[in-house]
Amino acid sequence: MTTVSDHDRIQRWLLPVCLTFMVFVSQRPTLCVANTPEDQVSPEGQVSFVNDVVPVLTKAGCNAGVCHAKAGGGQNGFQLSLLGFEPQEDYQHLVMEGRGRRLFPLDPPRSLLLAKAAGDVPHGGGVRIEKGSKNYNTLLRWIQAGSPYRPTADPDLVTIAIEPATGTLRPGESVTLRSIATFSDGSTRDVTATSLFESNDSAMATVTESGQVTALDLPGKVSVMVRHQDRIVVYNASIPLGQPIETLPTPNNFIDELVFANLKQLGIPASEVCDDATFLRRVSLDIAGRVPTESEAKAFAADDTADKRAAAIDRLLRSPDYADYFANKWTALLKNRRDDASDITSNFAFHAWVRDNLLAGTAYDQLVRQLLAATGTVIANPPVAWYKRVKEPKQQIEDVAQLFLGVRLQCAQCHHHPFERWSQQDYYSLAAFFSRIGRKPTDTAGEDLIFHQRGLAQAVNMKNGQSVPPAALGDSVGQIPPDEDPRLRLADWMADPGNPFFAKSLVNRYWKHFFRRGLIEPEDDIRDTNPPTNPELLAALERHFVDSGFDLRALIRAITNSKAYQLSAIPNEHNLVDSQNYSRFYPKRLQAEVMLDAIDQVTGAQTSFANLPIGTRAVALPDNSYNKASPFLRVFGRPEATSVCECERVQSGSLAQSLHLMNAGDIKSKLAAGGGRINRLVGQPTSAAEKINELYFAAFARPPSESELATALQYVNESRTDADGKPLDATQTLRENLQDLTWALLNTKEFLFNH
Repeated sequence: MTTVSDHDRIQRWLLPVCLTFMVFVSQRPTLCVANTPEDQVSPEGQVSFVNDVVPVLTKAGCNAGVCHAKAGGGQNGFQLSLLGFEPQEDYQHLVMEGRGRRLFPLDPPRSLLLAKAAGDVPHGGGVRIEKGSKNYNTLLRWIQAGSPYRPTADPDLVTIAIEPATGTLRPGESVTLRSIATFSDGSTRDVTATSLFESNDSAMATVTESGQVTALDLPGKVSVMVRHQDRIVVYNASIPLGQPIETLPTPNNFIDELVFANLKQLGIPASEVCDDATFLRRVSLDIAGRVPTESEAKAFAADDTADKRAAAIDRLLRSPDYADYFANKWTALLKNRRDDASDITSNFAFHAWVRDNLLAGTAYDQLVRQLLAATGTVIANPPVAWYKRVKEPKQQIEDVAQLFLGVRLQCAQCHHHPFERWSQQDYYSLAAFFSRIGRKPTDTAGEDLIFHQRGLAQAVNMKNGQSVPPAALGDSVGQIPPDEDPRLRLADWMADPGNPFFAKSLVNRYWKHFFRRGLIEPEDDIRDTNPPTNPELLAALERHFVDSGFDLRALIRAITNSKAYQLSAIPNEHNLVDSQNYSRFYPKRLQAEVMLDAIDQVTGAQTSFANLPIGTRAVALPDNSYNKASPFLRVFGRPEATSVCECERVQSGSLAQSLHLMNAGDIKSKLAAGGGRINRLVGQPTSAAEKINELYFAAFARPPSESELATALQYVNESRTDADGKPLDATQTLRENLQDLTWALLNTKEFLFNH
């Protein structure tokens, strides 16, 4: 026999009455159940759905993406907008839908909105609001008041502020933040209870739901994002290590002055400047994507001029290796991907265009302009190839924003960006710049002629169906005539010295390339709620880049000439815990292509790539198709060029990588190559010590230490026997011993990492 609760009997009997009553109340927000004027409902004042109820739902997580704001219809038939950015829609879903079950004005505490949130009835999300709490009572009073949308003269939220806005916290110390809202009528309100708090680095500082921030043991800069409705503010704190700074390296340039000033403020001693061999290997890998040759390393060690490091940097920047290496970086980010044979022409042409411009020193803003405004065919104008891979205006603006502006706009296509000020209107106004791109098939299979279609540029906001003219992020580019390509206006805006994104995004990306960590992390997520760890340094780099005329080589030269870049990776007794302030060099694993080339250089072998000349380096491969034929490149994470995010490249170690280096067939064949280094060394009338010395210079750009040489000599001079226990001849013994020694060097961290 089925038991029906008293509550269910009442609801079934009163359902028609409730529905009629709810419609009446929703149309008469000045009425409450008791027919009492709103200003007398409670001594606490009127209750607004926009200013009171939505913040409570946001605080409780009801309108989070994993709950009732989940894409595809919310949760269990109840849908809310993400983080309450669309309060009118939320009001409709909550009050008008669900057959009146969500609000029960005759007995407000039994409303499903309250009963589920407080755990009185089963709720998949568990208890979200404690019964009797301030937020619970806000919802209760709102239902008692007749569930009004907005009372008369309900003010709009203008800004929020955080108190305190900045601070210094010693490890273990805490501070409680207060969130203060200012409204359009000039009134202010403490909205801490309904604000959301989120630390940008939970390993440095934690924050509770009530806004209490507690510093942990890692020194540096940490931020807490505070959100109320659609307004966001950031609390910034310094967590000093507090060690006395007796000496710091003498600065080479403005970068050092700002890095060392930050270290001094935080009390983090810097490591010493690295030795010459370490510097040469480091800068060769970072600029040219290769280890130094034996002759380069020995010549650099013998050079006693004061400016030899600066000279080495200039030599590397003039080399074709620099263009190869950075073309490899940019073509992957620009999705120069081969999906079928028809892509070969565009892949090779686009890669060559990027490489040639880098080698020629073309200014960065001109490179981007040529890419964005490309017209014609791939053969006549290779940057057109980008439009072959990225065809839809939505994808074009998302890629352009993330890659060239450091702004991730994907979220704003469907709703207001959860961490930024960008709305759907901003998203579609940027997409409008690409709305007049025309395509016409050519005689070459799979290739299109790209041209500007005359007409007014505009995009359609899929949310409201309105036509949106082109507009830059937070800025206007003016009215664009029908015969003008709107992409040129976009390029002009991006290259303007006052643009807040363009130069900043590039210098942050390149800083990460050389230091492993960006001043803003991730490097392509620049927003007010993700501040840099050293804002003065980022601003100075940005000014330097703009003043240089967007000269990429000048930026690299400034970074690599700094003492900050040249610090040792060996920590001192205090700075081992530092992970964001550049008190030492942070080692980074060699990229897949660089590692393969380095192994080839050490062993003297050559990796063969289909349809490319013998001797082509892995960093010079034009597209992703070569990954399929190279187990090494796949295992070590060469990207497939499907994304503009650097995160597609795998930089972490794995068991598969270790096993590959230890016993893969291609590694063994390189060690035993007939024309390789080992066989050449065996045939040379040099001593074992000289042979070992050459191997160390090839792998590490330095000679072996005394202990390393002694250990290596002992191993190389050991005798060997065959399977029957008979001694091998001296030549075979030397060959196998040198192969084993080289294999051991290739598996060391010193070889596998840039340090």
